[in-house]
Amino acid sequence: MGLKIITIMKQVPLPTEMRMGADGLMDRTKAKSSINADCTFGLEQGLQIKKHVPDAELIVVSMGPTSFEQSLKKALAMGYDRAVLLSDRKLGGSDTFATGYAIASLLKKLGFTKDSKDPFIIFSGRQTTDGDTAHVPSQTAENLGIPQATFVEKVEFKGDHLKVRRIIEGGFQVLKVPIPCLISIAPTATPARRPSLKGAIRAKSAKIEIWTLDQTGADASVVGLNGSPTLVSKVVDIQKDRPPVNMISGHEPKDLAEVLVSEIEKVKNSSGGGPGAHAEADDGKDVSGEKAKVDVDFPRVDFRKGARGILTWIEMHGQTPARSSLEILNPARKLADQLQTQVTAVVTGYNIKDVAAEIIAYGADEVVVVDDPRLKEYRILPVAAVLAQWIEHKRPEIALFGATTSGRELAPRLASRVKAGVTADCTSLKVGEYVHRIKKAIMYPCLESIRPTYGESKLATIIGFWCPQMATARAGTFKILPKDPNRKGTVREFTPTFRDSDFAVEVLEVKREAGGGDNLFVADIIISGGRPAGDHDDFKLVKDLAKALQDQGINADWGASRHAVDNGYAPYARQVGQTGKTVRPKIYIAVAISGAIQHLAGMKESGKIIAINQDPQAAIFRHSDFGIVRDYQEVLPELIAKVKAGFTFGLTPSK
Repeated sequence: MGLKIITIMKQVPLPTEMRMGADGLMDRTKAKSSINADCTFGLEQGLQIKKHVPDAELIVVSMGPTSFEQSLKKALAMGYDRAVLLSDRKLGGSDTFATGYAIASLLKKLGFTKDSKDPFIIFSGRQTTDGDTAHVPSQTAENLGIPQATFVEKVEFKGDHLKVRRIIEGGFQVLKVPIPCLISIAPTATPARRPSLKGAIRAKSAKIEIWTLDQTGADASVVGLNGSPTLVSKVVDIQKDRPPVNMISGHEPKDLAEVLVSEIEKVKNSSGGGPGAHAEADDGKDVSGEKAKVDVDFPRVDFRKGARGILTWIEMHGQTPARSSLEILNPARKLADQLQTQVTAVVTGYNIKDVAAEIIAYGADEVVVVDDPRLKEYRILPVAAVLAQWIEHKRPEIALFGATTSGRELAPRLASRVKAGVTADCTSLKVGEYVHRIKKAIMYPCLESIRPTYGESKLATIIGFWCPQMATARAGTFKILPKDPNRKGTVREFTPTFRDSDFAVEVLEVKREAGGGDNLFVADIIISGGRPAGDHDDFKLVKDLAKALQDQGINADWGASRHAVDNGYAPYARQVGQTGKTVRPKIYIAVAISGAIQHLAGMKESGKIIAINQDPQAAIFRHSDFGIVRDYQEVLPELIAKVKAGFTFGLTPSK
C-alpha cells in the first residue's frame, strides 16, 4: 500500500481583473486567471516528498468551473500523476465553510479518510489571493477528522509522520505530525519548479477527472449560497482622503535628503497621526444595491434561538496574553454592551490562573481558565476541543479571535466543528439587522463582520444566521482598552474531556523573540523594506536607519513587506500588511516597496508616509505624503547621516 500525496489547488483571477457584480459576488467571467500563488508551494512540497518515496502517487485536486482544467494540466506537467476537479453549478457562491465540506466529501469518496488503509498526506497553499482567509485547509482537515499544521515553511518526511516547522508570531514551532494529515505551506518554503518539456507533452493529452457534487455523496443543502452560513450583505468603496504626494526633487542624494528634511520641518506640527483610508463601512459609497435597512412590511426575527453572550479566546505566550487577544476584548466589550450581555474569555495554557485578573481588567466579565500541562504550548486540536465543548455548553451568540497564525487556523476548524460561519481578518465589528427577502423577515441582531476585500479596494460586510457568529480581527486594528484594575469579574475553571487523538500532534520545539514584533504597534516611526531591500543588502540600511533614530531617543522600529517575508529576509512577526500587522505610526517610511494593495492595508492610516522607490510609476507614491524617486541605497545613507546629526523627522525625542 503506497503513499498518496494530494495537493489542493485553486485557480484565481488576476487581482487587477477582479470585478464586483451587482449581486455582491465576484464576477470572474471575463477575468484572466492562473494558479493561486500560494498553491504552487503546496504543489512543490508534494514533489519534494516524492523524492523520498519514489512510488508515491501524486494527485492534484481542485474545485471550480471546467476552466480550471488549464491549471490542473500545469500541475500534471510539473510531475503530478492524476488530476481531479469537483465542478458543479450547485457549488456556486459557497463560502469557506461549504468549500471545506465539499472538498472533504470529494476526498472521502476518493478513499481518503482517517481510517484509510493507504497512508496519505494532503498539502495546500497558505491561502488564496482572492479571499486571503486561510480557512479552507483547516476546514477540510476538520471535515476529514485528521491532524493539521498550517503556515508551514519546512517539511521533513519521517515515514509514519512529518516533522514540520510552523510560523508563529515572533518565531516558530517544530511539530511532529502523524500521517494522515493536512499541511498548508507558507511561501517561505521551496518555490515551485517549472514544468519539464516531457511533462508538458504528457499533460497535453492527459484526461482530467471531473466529478459532480452528487457523485461525492455530499449534502447539497449545505453548499452554495443557500447552504453557506455566511453571506455578503453589503459592499462599499474605500474612500481615500490623503492629499496628493509631495515629490521631492534634487540632483544628488544629498540634495534629496536636504529637501526632505526641509519639507518635514514645515509640517512637523501636523505629523502626529493623520488619516488614511476610512476603516468603517459607513464612510464609503454603497455599491451593493441593497441598504442595510429597507422600509418593508416584514416581521423582525431574532434568529439566535436562545444563544447569548460574547466569547473570546485568549492566546497565551507562556504566562503572557498575546496582544491580539487583548485587542479583541475592545470590540467584544462594545458588542456586549450593545447587546446587553457579557464577555466570556476562555484562556488555555499552563500555570495561567494568575492572568485572569488582568483579562478582566481589560474588559472581560468572566474568565474561564483551562489550565493543563498539555496546553503549555498551543496546539490546535486540544484547544479546538476546549472551545467546542464550551460553546456546546454555553451557546454564545458571537465568538471572536485575533487573526494570528494560531487564530487563523483555529477559528475555521472550530467553525466547521460547531457548524458556524466565520469571517476572516476583520477591521470593524458591529451589530445590525438584515432584510432577508427570501425568508421575508428582518433578521436581527446580526454581527456585521467588516473586512477589506477585492484587492483592498472595497469593504465587504459579512453576516450569518448560525450561532455562534464567528470572526477573526486583523492584528493592530483595535486599540487595547485602558486597563482598569478595579473592574470586577468572575473567574471559573473548566475541565474539558480530551481524547488521545487531540494530542496526536507533538510540539518538539518553540522559539519566539521577546515581544514578537509587538513594538511595531506602538512605534512612532517604522521603516519598512520591500524585497529589493533584502536582495541588495539584507535590510542593513533599513535597520541602520531605525537604530540611528533609536540612538536619538525616538521609538523607531523596522518592518517588512509580505514579499520580503516570503523570501526569508524578515520574520513573519515584522510583516506589515493585510496578512501581517496593521500599524499606525506617526511616520512610516516605505523603502523599495511597490505599494501593493495588501501592504497598503496595513499602513495606510499612518500619520505621514514617506516613500523611496526608484520606479517613478510605483503605486506607493499615490498613497504617500512625500516621495523620492531614487535607489534607496543612495538615499538612506544620507538620511542616516541627518539623523545622527539630530534630525528626528519632526518628532520629540523621549527623555
